[in-house]
Amino acid sequence: MTRNTWRLALHTWTIDTTPLAGALAAIRDAGWDSAELRYVDFERSNAQGMDNAAILQLIKDSGVKVDVLGTEYGLIFAEGTERDRLLASLELTCSNAVALGCPMVMIAPGQNTGTPQTAAANLRLAAQTAAKHGLRFALEFNSQHPVLNSVAIARAILAEANHPACGLLLDAYHLQRSGAGGRGFAEVPAKDIFAFQFSDVPDTPPTARRPTDRLCPGKGIVRWPEVFGLLEEKGYRGPISYEAPNPVHWERPPLDTAREGLEATRSLLRG
Repeated sequence: MTRNTWRLALHTWTIDTTPLAGALAAIRDAGWDSAELRYVDFERSNAQGMDNAAILQLIKDSGVKVDVLGTEYGLIFAEGTERDRLLASLELTCSNAVALGCPMVMIAPGQNTGTPQTAAANLRLAAQTAAKHGLRFALEFNSQHPVLNSVAIARAILAEANHPACGLLLDAYHLQRSGAGGRGFAEVPAKDIFAFQFSDVPDTPPTARRPTDRLCPGKGIVRWPEVFGLLEEKGYRGPISYEAPNPVHWERPPLDTAREGLEATRSLLRG
């Protein structure tokens, strides 16, 4: 597989204000290969009166393949009864992933914080849970998080967790924001890269802990030939997921945003 045949997925945060049924239709009609779905997509659908079985059926009926499924945030630094609750939530996410034929669950650090040691212990527990279901578990760092904010820290947590079912989700946005843009992830072993997200980065400072200033690829400062070239050199085989939350994207029809992102991505991959 080369970069020109990677599976191209659309992350639903890119079209966040669109309910799940509409988001799936936009992903399908724009021509994306698959979707990356979030825990909140299930949570919002449930709040609208759909039970878990109905949500799964909606996704299956859409014909959209799911390559990555997010679990509830907070687990990485949780302790005590909250950790137990989030592990139970992860069990449901894993069951949903299996039902959808999705091979991977991911998590980002969320809004809470703690020590790298707590993060490693919880990552191992999460990986054990995923492995029970035959899944892989990917940890994403967030360049704006107080603790889990660089590829180096994420690698250290991963090494301490030391479980074969867990690896890293790298995001071009957070790599660039953390000073590891371009070929800045060269030292990450290929075996540790489980998933990859991408969006472009404006030439301005971030304004939030969960930044929503992300741009369509080619509209910012990311050095895409270096990023995609290094992924190709490493023999990366997973999907690449376009995650570009931005109020400008949310104000447009979701199909327009989905098409724009796919066309820009394909243009960059053609070189």
